Amino acid sequence: MHTEIKFCGLTRTEDAHEAGVLGASFVGAIFAGGPRQLAPERAAEVLDGAGPVARRVGVFATADAPHIARAARTARLDIAQLHGDPSAADVRTIRDHTGLRVWAVVRIAVGPEATTASDPWPRIEALEDAADGIVLDAYVPGQLGGTGQSFDWSIIARMARRPRTQLIVAGGLNPTNVAAVIDVLRPDVVDVSSGVERERGVKDHERMRAFVAAVRQSEGRA
Repeated sequence: MHTEIKFCGLTRTEDAHEAGVLGASFVGAIFAGGPRQLAPERAAEVLDGAGPVARRVGVFATADAPHIARAARTARLDIAQLHGDPSAADVRTIRDHTGLRVWAVVRIAVGPEATTASDPWPRIEALEDAADGIVLDAYVPGQLGGTGQSFDWSIIARMARRPRTQLIVAGGLNPTNVAAVIDVLRPDVVDVSSGVERERGVKDHERMRAFVAAVRQSEGRA
């Protein structure tokens, strides 16, 4: 199996360039607030650093179609990634307004909140036929992502099936645990941000290389 890689939360052209050199399939910029947020004009410059092959993902906090369409045109995005608990109708609206592929995020509780009451499958089932991809991320109150926390992957694995669309796994991934999540969930894409940083918004190129090496080694064992 081949697992694609997304480096997200990019804020510097040189980090996007390294992502491109390493063969990342996706590079991401944040439009959803927080310390990694970029203006669309700056995001265009940063993501240009990855070269023409990597697909460009914009991470949005809401399903505001006009806002996403404007940012997408300026940053020349290929994919809109929707946080903020989007509905299937939101996904279809964004696709209709922008022509982009749309990934919908399903956040999974961690720690004491990770109970049977937080079963993510109803949300996944509601979105999987509308979205081009389902992004599984850790739910941390007050934060949309980039927290460095991972969720219990067995919550998904024990359901004995995958979403009917592309599966992207995020949330606390780093060079030391990415092979394990690939072994457990067999995702199409692994999505890393804080796990390869030396400080917020600044990627560590050695850690980026280690992350890619861990993914490729896990493929050899599959």
